[in-house]
Amino acid sequence: ELQQKVEETEMLKMELQMLETERVRLSLVEEKLVDVLQLLQQLRDLNISKRALGKILLSTLESCRDPQHGKAHLFEVLDTLYHELTACELLQSQPPEKAQSRQSLSNPLVISC
Repeated sequence: ELQQKVEETEMLKMELQMLETERVRLSLVEEKLVDVLQLLQQLRDLNISKRALGKILLSTLESCRDPQHGKAHLFEVLDTLYHELTACELLQSQPPEKAQSRQSLSNPLVISC
């Protein structure tokens, strides 16, 4: 019986470790998603055309073309979209004082679980 308890304890420890790993991964995805949403909001405020936004999205999807669909692929797509959005000319041509003020604003996007 003691051996069974030890085995159960080890199994619970492994499950806890897997849950913690998943929690960290989801945290990273959530942070990247919030960053992407903030950039999309900024671009909307700068009146980006739907065509330009569509090109950014298609470029992202094309560069992340991968037959594997998994957790890592999701983060890769979000990360690539983030980099594509930050490279957008509208954001690059923004005056430096606006760029600084947008970073100092508190996060208007709240995600609750």
